[in-house]
Amino acid sequence: MARRVDPGREPRYAGHPMAHPTQDILAAALSLPEGERLRIASELLASVEEPYDDSWNAAWLEELERREQAVRDGGSGGDAWSEVRARVLARLGAR
Repeated sequence: MARRVDPGREPRYAGHPMAHPTQDILAAALSLPEGERLRIASELLASVEEPYDDSWNAAWLEELERREQAVRDGGSGGDAWSEVRARVLARLGAR
């Protein structure tokens, strides 16, 4: 489900109104197909993430491997993406 900018609501970041060029970029980005929006979001997040940390990455890889093995062993089937997405959106909406 695509999120659209409400024309009657001024976009805000951290409680402050966005500058008009930023609003224009946001509106243009939100009008893109989901795959393109995800690519832009990923690139934006990568531009502000902390520097590369070998120990953090190693810990995440270990956790991912543990979870993968749990699925392979039948211990965890995981949740459907639609259910996970609904929970995340509900949490975000509760903020």
